Parts: sequence; structure tokens; C-alpha cells
Amino acid sequence: MDKNSTQQEILLMTGTSLVSGQWQKKEDGGGDDQMSGTERLEEAIWNGLLRDILPELYVESLHKLYIWKVREGASFLDLELGEAPATIDPQSSIDPYTFLKGQTYN
Repeated sequence: MDKNSTQQEILLMTGTSLVSGQWQKKEDGGGDDQMSGTERLEEAIWNGLLRDILPELYVESLHKLYIWKVREGASFLDLELGEAPATIDPQSSIDPYTFLKGQTYN
């Protein structure tokens, strides 16, 4: 018997004022000054910022979603959420690096 599980992939654009303003409010001031803005944003996501930015992910979902991976791209963070860790199909991924690797060129 197959079990359906909920998987979600989210791209957060790192150069936007919305995202940078959100994590700065959540920052407790005890962070490392050597960290880049993207690294601080990633740390804030692991510490619960996503629930504040996108509460509808958690309200409308019938299942509990957990963050399993956060990958950094050139101008975004790729977040993988789900009930359990799973491999995302490159053909259906929204991560441009993963998606383009899965494309066949004629």
C-alpha cells in the first residue's frame, strides 16, 4: 500500500527587502558578525522564521511540514519541506540548477 506524503519546495529570493527585513526583526543580536546576510537568513529559517513569513504553509496543510534542506543559490535559498525526507524529481523541481540539469537538449 502506497502512502502519499506532502512535499513542498520553496525559493526565497535573498536580495529582496521583504526577506531581509523579516529576518532582521527575528535576529537576537547575538549572531556572528562574520556571517553573510544569506547565512544569517538561513540560520533564521532554521530557527523558525518561515512560520512567520509564510504562516499559510502551516495553517492550510493537513500534515506537519518539517524543513529538511536549505540550499543556497546565487540569489536565492531553496527550501525543501515535507513530512519526511524525500528526493525531489529534477523534472518537477523549481530550483533552476536542479531543473536545468534534468533537461535534455536537442
